Amino acid sequence: MYDLIASNKRRSVFLLLGFSLFLVVVGMAAGLVLGNPVVGTTFAFVVSGVMAVVSYWKSDTIALKVSRAVPADEVEYKRLHNLVEGLCIAGGLPKPRLYVINDQAPNAFATGRNPKHAAVAVTSGLLEKLDRVELEGVLAHELSHIKNYDILVSTLAVTLVGTVALLTDISIRMMWWNGGRVSRSDDRRNSSNPLAFIGFALLIIAPIVARIMQASISRRRETLADVSACQLTRYPPGLISALEKLQADSTVTHSASMATAHMWIEQPLSGVNDSGKLAGFHKLFNTHPPLSERIALLREM
Repeated sequence: MYDLIASNKRRSVFLLLGFSLFLVVVGMAAGLVLGNPVVGTTFAFVVSGVMAVVSYWKSDTIALKVSRAVPADEVEYKRLHNLVEGLCIAGGLPKPRLYVINDQAPNAFATGRNPKHAAVAVTSGLLEKLDRVELEGVLAHELSHIKNYDILVSTLAVTLVGTVALLTDISIRMMWWNGGRVSRSDDRRNSSNPLAFIGFALLIIAPIVARIMQASISRRRETLADVSACQLTRYPPGLISALEKLQADSTVTHSASMATAHMWIEQPLSGVNDSGKLAGFHKLFNTHPPLSERIALLREM
């Protein structure tokens, strides 16, 4: 178990470092297209820095509002509060803010910037459909995301994806805008520049590569959270049973969106494009491993 946790942490760090390097490449590509690689790279880091600061301080507020989460009353949701308090004591964590989402699909997510400023949101469907032991397993999974700083890692990954998308969009728009304002001699000079073509090609594929890298980071953090949850509860069958119920339940999580899909314990948009000739390609964008794989891994523990 400890080897798996250490391996997942190392791979996540390497992926984030690779993601940062990729951002530099995208910045240089934008600079090649616009005629100044240094400016492009500098702009990429400035934009990512601003977005990272905003995401760091406001990501939890945005996620909770988008999901229409409301604070969980301690009297009405006594079982929820008791379970979280017990797990926090066992894990040495401060108790996060608890929220409930009026959604019949069983699901949950954690958000925030660190263990002292974190929140856990669960759907009404999760509270209704899971028994105490199963709910404890799910809550342990979400608290593990907080303890392992997955909430910060995912925020950084989303920020990098957003930066790549924004940089690509701005660069291509500026290229077309400037294209109508340069002389024909400049056009001929630019058209003969192979580096400009390479930069343009990189900008086209950059958002796709960024999404794939983000999904890869998210999948590894989900596996780590599953293992850490069992370490916290010391009872893998609880989480296994919960995941089996989630797998059997076909209710769609209406409170989820593409922007928050990576946060939930079960990928809320799963099942979309999972079949057909391009199924393998589509699965590269999945933010979660298949539930069947997660269950099989926990059974081996």
